[in-house]
Amino acid sequence: MERIAMSQEERDWLDWLKRAKDGKMTQREAAERMEVSERWVRTLLKRMSKHGDVVVVHGLRGRPSNRKLAAKAQRQALAILKQPEWHDFGPTFAAEQLAKRHQIQVGKETLRGWMIEAGLWKSKARRLQEVHGWRPRRSGFGELVQWDTSEHDWLEGRGPVRYLVRMIDDATSWSWGRFVESDSTPHNMGVLWEYLEKNGRMMDVYTDRDSMFAVPPRAGESNQQQREADRLTQLGRALRELGIGSILAYSPQAKGRIERSFLTAQDRLVKHLRLAKVSTLEKANAFLEKEYWPEWNMQFARPVQDFSNQHRELTPQLDLAAILSHVEERVIGNDYTFSFAGRHYQIAREDAQAGMRRQRLRIELRTGVVRACPNPNQRPANHRARITTPVAKALGCRVSSIVQPHRCGGRLSKTNLDDARFLKPKASAREFHQKQKCRPGRPSSATG
Repeated sequence: MERIAMSQEERDWLDWLKRAKDGKMTQREAAERMEVSERWVRTLLKRMSKHGDVVVVHGLRGRPSNRKLAAKAQRQALAILKQPEWHDFGPTFAAEQLAKRHQIQVGKETLRGWMIEAGLWKSKARRLQEVHGWRPRRSGFGELVQWDTSEHDWLEGRGPVRYLVRMIDDATSWSWGRFVESDSTPHNMGVLWEYLEKNGRMMDVYTDRDSMFAVPPRAGESNQQQREADRLTQLGRALRELGIGSILAYSPQAKGRIERSFLTAQDRLVKHLRLAKVSTLEKANAFLEKEYWPEWNMQFARPVQDFSNQHRELTPQLDLAAILSHVEERVIGNDYTFSFAGRHYQIAREDAQAGMRRQRLRIELRTGVVRACPNPNQRPANHRARITTPVAKALGCRVSSIVQPHRCGGRLSKTNLDDARFLKPKASAREFHQKQKCRPGRPSSATG
């Protein structure tokens, strides 16, 4: 006697068909229970009289699918996956790259089965992780942009590329970013500069509480006292001058969208760069711009055109070169001098004006240029100096020199710093005058 394996539904069908055959229920009632037509019930009853109980089992059970891939395609796919460059590819990403690079069309679950059978993949048990409440997405493109940096060996030792500064839109998941040499204020300003030129000014940015974005509270200082002090970092000041709001997250989960996107990039982007044989920072950024970001935004982001654009255009009054630079304030002394980076500067006699003394100066440090503006709150349009590309936009330039002015607001000559910091400790007035007295060719004030 043949043994037939049946599911519970098939056993129920067989029971209703036998009842209809024995007259214990009508064919209409059996059809209603089986959710099929009466005609199909009559067909099954006729077949059951010839073939027996097996009529309730699907006829294709045990047979290969008509859509089964050829064994040749399976051998080609597994041969590629066994190459060293593909050793850590998962089924989903491997299926995408096989179709893109080798025109082998295979479903990710089919490929998963092949890889498990060949010993190239092990199924992972899912674990229930800590659940955090989701915040609803913003409604407009550019209404909120999450901003963070991921440190990772992106080139797997082929080159010194470790930092990816990324911005991701909260409403659409549209992403953009750059590889930079270090996670520092100038390089983050450079990424912001290029984002602003591409899209305009976003409404708000969502960042962590790194020292680039927030000044840490002082010992014993309350939240209210910290708000009243209103101390800003260079990036915080630049965002305020651009009219962009800053929201600081208290935990990584609060900006989970960009944190999860970094996990995806550390898996997919690393393999993309490996297959493309990228080994330099310049080529890595070119790959991001031409390959990775268009593919990411096509596959994972929502269509930007379906959302209202909340970005604001850059007006002529916003001088990005001035805003995205290192800015400090100084006070003009009674002798028309001010100190900066451990040196004293004196305003030329022909540029000195009545009322300058004790007024505040805005000092902007750029590449090879120090620019002094008389009024930090309102820079006149005609008070502009010809400048080189800011270090923030150069992406890779270090600030290793400052400049000594010929006149206030003019082009300045370089003077090397002892270190790579923006500023040196400021010399006191006594030390300055003592150095002036001890200059070669001048008599010393000491008496003997």
